[in-house]
Amino acid sequence: MKQQFHHKKPASGFQHKHSLGQNFLTDTALLESLIDETGVGPQDHILEVGPGGGDMTRLLSARCRSVTAVEIDRDLIPILRVIMENAANFTLVEGDILRVNIPELMADKAPFHVVANIPYYLTTDLLTLLLQGNLPIRSINVMVQKEAAQRVLAAPSTPEYGPLAIRAQYYTQPRLARIVEAACFTPPPKVDSAFICLPWRETPAVAVKDEKRFFKIVGAAFALRRKTLCNNLISSFHMEREDALAWLNRAGLPENIRGEALTMQQFADLCNAEA
Repeated sequence: MKQQFHHKKPASGFQHKHSLGQNFLTDTALLESLIDETGVGPQDHILEVGPGGGDMTRLLSARCRSVTAVEIDRDLIPILRVIMENAANFTLVEGDILRVNIPELMADKAPFHVVANIPYYLTTDLLTLLLQGNLPIRSINVMVQKEAAQRVLAAPSTPEYGPLAIRAQYYTQPRLARIVEAACFTPPPKVDSAFICLPWRETPAVAVKDEKRFFKIVGAAFALRRKTLCNNLISSFHMEREDALAWLNRAGLPENIRGEALTMQQFADLCNAEA
């Protein structure tokens, strides 16, 4: 039996909050096409971050096994409850996704997919949280500022390349699904957005002996971009220069290389070489 939804729009009496970065998408055809990109279906559990006015939530609920939505804006909670009241597969949680216990929340719905139209200010923190490798995630599908998408998809030796790109590409296979113009949102943001899909890899992109050490090295490499990798390692690992140079040599890296020039495999080689 097809679910019936109440089409109560947040626009009636609802004021979008600039402080929460609220820019909603309401175009059903566009939202359907974005969900198509995620590949989710009847057997899938969804964690939706920031359901907003519930436009994507309704479509996800109609397609998927369950939708668990986390919304920080208490003014949207009653609106979402009305819109989704006939959806038996929907769970609404009021809270900050960065403080919610995700493993506990999704304990009986694992593995799950993440779908989110997230505020720009939350992008790095949320992606870093989800890309820890300790959550049973099948894919992350997010609407982000176009510049943020470039940082996720970045290649070595580009200005956008950094820890976020490496973390994302280590655990997932990110791809740009669609550029979404600012005019598609209510209210329109100042820049265009991008919908990116990050399906989880069965195994990480490279083999490392110690993931914690691997990401510490990555963080050190980008600590000060103007410095060489050697100098950053000396600073972050409290090493003598000759020890840092010997470490680079064992990993097959030149003495004057900068962190942003390293490929994922070279970071792995550095991690797996004893310091």
